Amino acid sequence: MRRRRHRGERPGHSATTAHFQAAYPFLAEGGLGAPGVYIGRDVCGGAWLYDPWQLYGRGLVGGTNMLVLGKLGRAKSSLVKTYLLRQQIFGRQAWVLDPKGEYGPLARALGAEPIALAPDGLVRLNPLTRRGGFAAQLGLARSILKAALDRKLTPEEDAGLRVALEIVNEEAGAGAEPTLPVLVDALLHPREEMVRGVSGTTREDFAAANREAALALQRLCTGDLRGMFDGPSTPGLDLDAPLVVLDLSALEDSAALGILITCAAAWLQAILVERKRLAEAQGRPSPKMILVLDEVWRVAGHIGVAEWLQSSFKLCRALGIQTILIAHRLTDFGAVGAAGSREALIVEGLIADADTIVIYAQAPDQLGLVESELGRSSTEAQLLPTLRRGEALWVVGTHSGLVQHRISSFEAELADTDQRMRARPALGEAAA
Repeated sequence: MRRRRHRGERPGHSATTAHFQAAYPFLAEGGLGAPGVYIGRDVCGGAWLYDPWQLYGRGLVGGTNMLVLGKLGRAKSSLVKTYLLRQQIFGRQAWVLDPKGEYGPLARALGAEPIALAPDGLVRLNPLTRRGGFAAQLGLARSILKAALDRKLTPEEDAGLRVALEIVNEEAGAGAEPTLPVLVDALLHPREEMVRGVSGTTREDFAAANREAALALQRLCTGDLRGMFDGPSTPGLDLDAPLVVLDLSALEDSAALGILITCAAAWLQAILVERKRLAEAQGRPSPKMILVLDEVWRVAGHIGVAEWLQSSFKLCRALGIQTILIAHRLTDFGAVGAAGSREALIVEGLIADADTIVIYAQAPDQLGLVESELGRSSTEAQLLPTLRRGEALWVVGTHSGLVQHRISSFEAELADTDQRMRARPALGEAAA
């Protein structure tokens, strides 16, 4: 029996699923198509799960690095903190370079005390540790010296640093590590072997060519930065804790913050290289680790920090790490150096190499940069000023989604950086 067609009814339309998802995009499945930690809900109503290593393993991203942008008070900090906490389920360790000293509650909740660095403080880290081998040790010493000088090294300084490091390693012997004061002394009072190592003429000529470098490093030993990097690393530091926080807030407002981060990063990178080498020797994969640098725009103009970040981004797959950089807006990076400078070019490369970009609310004057620098569509850019607290545009590889971060009351107490300014967030509302 044929069904009688009602008045106004039209014949059904046939289409492929490819055409159907274009006509009705919000009926498509949400999410990224890979397992991971729970972030929140996307605009399609589905759960938004994220894990960079799972995404990389499925060919959905080319790397693991992340850039988080957002105006003050829009919950970008709470996203990062809850992400680190939730990754503990999967056994991911996290290291945070914390210029503002705000990750302490999270570290303590995970059973670890932040490592507080301060002039004449109780903690020392030796950035000349041998843990990564001589090549890594020399590379990190170069970064420290560049940061201390705030410029590139001359050929004489580079060669002098190399032979001085060789000598102080030899003098330290097999059972100890060289330290910055010993390296400074070698540059100021060169040994004959050092002069021969660079085909120099006299010890006086060598000392004169390396005097500025030695005095720049001396600031870390006897100047305003003393007591943090001028001796052996403090014993008993828990470097295997789920969350290792280097609290740098004692120098938050200091122009020397970039030098401080360069030295801390040198120490950290040596540990990562050693862990990778040990894992390979034991025939097991390297442990996955997350590195976080907040307020990155304040220190990326220091060549030592910029080169360390560049190295971390490039080595993400080799070392099994994810580097997360946090800033307010793209124009913040305009202060890192003159157009065309090495620092500016490195930062441009970092932005381009970020495989995941999370963008919270932005001011209208940032929209053009979001389109030109991040390659986002005008539709996505125009959406940003309208985002509510906790909402962000996630760009993961070629996929993008609008995500509302969800947070529990327990997490809110650990993640809220503005508790004194407002009442406790309600369940499910993102903190600052």
